[in-house]
Amino acid sequence: LAIKIKANGEDHPSVANTYNNIALVYINQGQNEMALELFEKCLVIQIKALGENHPDVADTYNNIASVYAKQGKDEMALEQYGKSLAIDIKALGEDHPDVADTYNNIASVYAKQGK
Repeated sequence: LAIKIKANGEDHPSVANTYNNIALVYINQGQNEMALELFEKCLVIQIKALGENHPDVADTYNNIASVYAKQGKDEMALEQYGKSLAIDIKALGEDHPDVADTYNNIASVYAKQGK
């Protein structure tokens, strides 16, 4: 991370990608709050560097939602999945596999709720 920041600056997409990857490790370790913190850093950089409607931004919203879902924060998860879905539909189209994955994630939250 330090090397990428030094080489590319704090607001480079590769720095965001590194934050994302470290956050995924934190999830695997059960450190959800640390993961959320890094996903948020990733998101800020991505929006600044790539724009609000980039598929990478959608992926990060999806990752944030998955953490909320694991924590039982269903409404927060659904909100983030909704943001991801809207971006992916706009950027990739209704028939893209990422759109299907997000619909599946949303359905999983509803199923957990018994809906």
